[in-house]
Amino acid sequence: MALIKPVKGIAPQFGDNCYLAENAVIVGDVVMGNDCSVWFHAVIRGDVNAIRMGNKVNVQDGAIIHCTYLKAATTIGNNVSIGHRAIVHGCTLHDNVLVGMGAIVMDHAVVEENVLIAAGAVVLENSRLEAGHIYAGVPAKKIKAISPETFKDTIERIANNYVMYAGWFKEEI
Repeated sequence: MALIKPVKGIAPQFGDNCYLAENAVIVGDVVMGNDCSVWFHAVIRGDVNAIRMGNKVNVQDGAIIHCTYLKAATTIGNNVSIGHRAIVHGCTLHDNVLVGMGAIVMDHAVVEENVLIAAGAVVLENSRLEAGHIYAGVPAKKIKAISPETFKDTIERIANNYVMYAGWFKEEI
């Protein structure tokens, strides 16, 4: 069972059909939509500010979602994949976003819909990432536009796959 813990009297809330790995940690003011998954060693800390997550969000192994006290909450839309060991901190991710493995998204950044953030990229504070593009590098820069078909094939496929993977772990042995 995941570590689920209230902070200052506020406990995490979960939508329907969510999967939480046994060593995931979810604490405080966290509200998660339906069909979400939080994988091994991932941490979602709503201790110092609010974290709001839409439907079909997957937080992969070792990822961290946090905020900044009194300054920056974290809001995550629908069909969002947060890659292995990524950090999402005090920012807004709109629908259909992929945060690549090891990427970092900092306070007050706004990532519009249909954006792919490459592995290892660093999205600086107060950045705005334009819809329909790939961003990569340190600091993250716009690399190229991507067609809506590519996003449907990539972002939506990954979000749907993680719902399927979560089902594998819910099966009884």
